Amino acid sequence: MSCPEPSIYRPALNYSVAIPINLAKSLEGKYFVGYADNLTFGMGTSAWARLYNPATSGVNLHVTVWTVSDVSESSFRAQIWFNTDPPGIPQNSTLITPANMAFCPLPVPKVHIQYAINVMGEPTDGIKAFVRRGQPETTLVDDEQGKFIFPPGGSFLIFLSNPEAPELTAAGRVAFGWWEEPRC
Repeated sequence: MSCPEPSIYRPALNYSVAIPINLAKSLEGKYFVGYADNLTFGMGTSAWARLYNPATSGVNLHVTVWTVSDVSESSFRAQIWFNTDPPGIPQNSTLITPANMAFCPLPVPKVHIQYAINVMGEPTDGIKAFVRRGQPETTLVDDEQGKFIFPPGGSFLIFLSNPEAPELTAAGRVAFGWWEEPRC
């Protein structure tokens, strides 16, 4: 018995593939995630965490996602600032990783996560872009899809305080997802 000639299926529809931008940047080794933990504030103090793009990085920072979580004891306010000078002495978080673990060697981000705890005062200069409020044990999340873009020297900062209950202590965590693109 002979086999029939194979037929080629020709669909009536043209197919296309749409790859989400975050996946595309991860496949390219340009997508990173990380967080600042144990951000203590209250009793008249604040805390902050930021994505800081050093002046010598040679990349543009694209903010993709940010979260504020695990704040207990009091309601809180999260102010989002662009390119500001925050109070306190910045510390660098080591809690950063590339999203694509299949690279060898693993990509190393040029952007830093910095933070400060129990600071006095408010950020100066820059732009207070927007404000969010949260209740204890809730998580604030925003997916920016890379639309906030900062050149070298720029920053995206989340400033935490509890002005409705300043006599209470609080602590939380701020996490970020971002990608980096070379500048020209």
